[in-house]
Amino acid sequence: MTSYKILVIDDEPQIHTFMRISLVAEGFVYLGASSIATAKQVIQQDTPHLLVLDLGLPDGDGMDLVNHVRATSNTPILILTARDEEDEKIRLLEAGANDYLSKPFGIRELIVRVKVLLRDLVNTHLPADLLETNDIKLEISTNQAWFQGESLALTKKEFAFLRMLMTTPDKLVMQEELLAKIWGVTHTRDSHYLRILVSQLRKKLQDNANDQRVIKTEPGLGYRLLSDR
Repeated sequence: MTSYKILVIDDEPQIHTFMRISLVAEGFVYLGASSIATAKQVIQQDTPHLLVLDLGLPDGDGMDLVNHVRATSNTPILILTARDEEDEKIRLLEAGANDYLSKPFGIRELIVRVKVLLRDLVNTHLPADLLETNDIKLEISTNQAWFQGESLALTKKEFAFLRMLMTTPDKLVMQEELLAKIWGVTHTRDSHYLRILVSQLRKKLQDNANDQRVIKTEPGLGYRLLSDR
């Protein structure tokens, strides 16, 4: 079994302390750096499987490291950020970050995000005929769907939406990508299409918009299909 190496890049000693304890307890190999320069050295020497990166570092913006890594590697990058602006989050994802976590955060959520990104790392990404997540089952070849064992009537667009989210459960799928693939590239700004579609799906999947145990909305960014109710 692979012991995945996680590099945590943050200049706060207390962050390193509790993340080291938590990651090692989950069976990961912990690597640490408190600056961009040190992180580059660790990346070159130890080849971590995943980076957990804080943006505010003493020798520059963490985005510089994202750009450096993306120039040569697809290593998953999880951003820790205290910047809560929507435009900033979009900038992070467009620059090559795979996911983000807003400070302050819970360690359980961090561990889940790390595991999801590592699962995607080893995923072959080959299309599966049968997708099953959170009591939802899709059979791609027949366009049939089931929820909690009962047949589920879906429109073509609802089926396409769920298929995209269920291919990478728990991972954020950007609304621009959803709009382009479901409605076409001329509709990437028509976010109201998605809001209506998701509202319809919530009714069919018994998912309360205020609770969101099936489809998680990331305002202004996209959606996740949660794998654990």
